[in-house]
Amino acid sequence: MALTREEREQFLAEPHIAALAVDAGAGRAPLTVPIWYQYEPGGDVWILTERTSRKNELIGAAGRFSLMVDRLEPTIRYVSLEGPVVESTPGTREQLHEISARYLPADRVDAYVDFSWKEHGDLVVVRMRPERWVSADLGSV
Repeated sequence: MALTREEREQFLAEPHIAALAVDAGAGRAPLTVPIWYQYEPGGDVWILTERTSRKNELIGAAGRFSLMVDRLEPTIRYVSLEGPVVESTPGTREQLHEISARYLPADRVDAYVDFSWKEHGDLVVVRMRPERWVSADLGSV
């Protein structure tokens, strides 16, 4: 059964690991990688990645990307969305902290942020405006 707009937006707002897919060019399948993301219902989705990463270069060339999130319990549910990049800006330490706190236990966030800020080079925040959604709750199996 397809999810309502409210259900799919609420599901996307939960801290799932997304599969990001972006066009990888002629003769290539899309690049598909796991990624952390941030989302509030009704807004844009944003990701944080290294400025020089392959995914950032491909997103810049394609101008759009897709995300897919799913879960298996208590029911099989997924949300897939795609849309254009609406903004790409240098990432801040505060944004790194925000997205890390979404996924990591509170007692591990500061150490991860310190490590990541030092080791991962220049970061970029890429914002995508969801245009197309596919979603379903398939019930329990």
